[in-house]
Amino acid sequence: MKLATLKSDSRDGRLVVVSKDLAWCADAHQVAPTLQAALDDWARCEPELRTLSDELERETIPRERFHEREALSPLPRAFQWADGSAYVNHVELVRKARNAEMPATFWTDPLMYQGGSDAFLAPRADIPLGDTAWGCDMEGEIAVITGDAPAGCSVEDAAKSIRLVMLVNDVSLRGLIPGELAKGFGFFQSKPPSAFSPVAVTPDELGEAWDGKKLHLPLLVKYNGELFGKAECGIDMTFDFGQLVAHLAKTRPVTAGTIVGSGTVSNKLDDGPGKPISEGGVGYSCIAEIRMIETINDGKPSTPFMQYGDTVRIEMKDKDNKSIFGAIEQEVVKA
Repeated sequence: MKLATLKSDSRDGRLVVVSKDLAWCADAHQVAPTLQAALDDWARCEPELRTLSDELERETIPRERFHEREALSPLPRAFQWADGSAYVNHVELVRKARNAEMPATFWTDPLMYQGGSDAFLAPRADIPLGDTAWGCDMEGEIAVITGDAPAGCSVEDAAKSIRLVMLVNDVSLRGLIPGELAKGFGFFQSKPPSAFSPVAVTPDELGEAWDGKKLHLPLLVKYNGELFGKAECGIDMTFDFGQLVAHLAKTRPVTAGTIVGSGTVSNKLDDGPGKPISEGGVGYSCIAEIRMIETINDGKPSTPFMQYGDTVRIEMKDKDNKSIFGAIEQEVVKA
């Protein structure tokens, strides 16, 4: 089942079910007015939404064309947005580039921060940037939306709380991060609003690509129209989504509508740093990573961060080369 939120008079939009080919949608207001409302009453709403989805596929109910440009992020705002760093290769490269030792605990205990969840960007909305000196970067990630999970839940129970899967561009302002981290109190100004894919899907929709805790497909990232990354999401993921949700729930309950991100999808190559696609690698899901490798190899980075007019497209395709979630497609503009 595929769900989306279309623009409406409400800041939370209106919930629709979307056809498997992303061509059509049907209004779901008779089941739930918004996605958050559906998540709050999932036991009742989920089977009714599935019935609606089946009827949409059979063309037995009123339908309308689905246009990705009219979609908001599936949850235009959320009660919680917690982003992990499941691909420890990414963290390892960051520290290696600045000659910092990698703590052993990074391989056993996930990194996670709580991001701003009150105003997400739409998947086709511009990225407003106040100053290019802030070092604007895209970060291609996978994210899940959970139902309720009790504090202290097991990894297995945490995984069972996952309701939906989607993509995310976790926009980062790299130039502001060092100063904020130096204060010892985490990210804030360096993490502006993120954007999520036009469609969120139930895990069963992913078939064999979803093993219950990981998504095994490449994440396609295009930068200014050129393929920049195609990292395999199921490889080098040190912490799966069950572990990430359980980490979040260690000392507090997780409530329905919580979004948990994977962190930047990152692959090694022959047990070493990745390479650009032009050199036989799978490329990168963010600019910072190629800058890290340039620093390791050449002593300094040569690839600039995003400038005004630069574009990013983040998408994932199934084995038949069909888009699963629709595409995040954004341009950096002067704020």
